[in-house]
Amino acid sequence: MLFGLFVLLLNAMLAESPDDAFLRYGLAMEHASAGDDAGCAAVLADLIARHAADPYIPAYLQAGQALARLDRTDEAAAVLRDGIDAAAKVGTADALHARSEMQGLLATVE
Repeated sequence: MLFGLFVLLLNAMLAESPDDAFLRYGLAMEHASAGDDAGCAAVLADLIARHAADPYIPAYLQAGQALARLDRTDEAAAVLRDGIDAAAKVGTADALHARSEMQGLLATVE
C-alpha cells in the first residue's frame, strides 16, 4: 500500500519535472525496494537515456544490480561498462567510487 502511494507521488512530481534525475532515481529505488527489479531497471534505463549528456552515475550501478538480479547478465555488463566510462569522464570522487563498485560488479557478471 505504501509503495503505491510513494509511486503515485513520485509520478505526480515527475509529471511536473520529467527530467528530474533525483525523482526518477527515487522512483526506481521504490521499485527495487518492493522487489520489482524489472520496473527498477526500466525506470533507470529511462533515466540513463534522459541524462546521457550529464550522466547520473548512481543510475548505472543500480541498473547493473537490478539487471544482475534478473539474470540479464549481458545487459547488466553493458550498462556497467557504460557507467564505468561515464564515471571516468565525470571524474568526481563520488563518480570514481561508483566506478570502482561497478568494476567489481562487472567482474562478477562477466
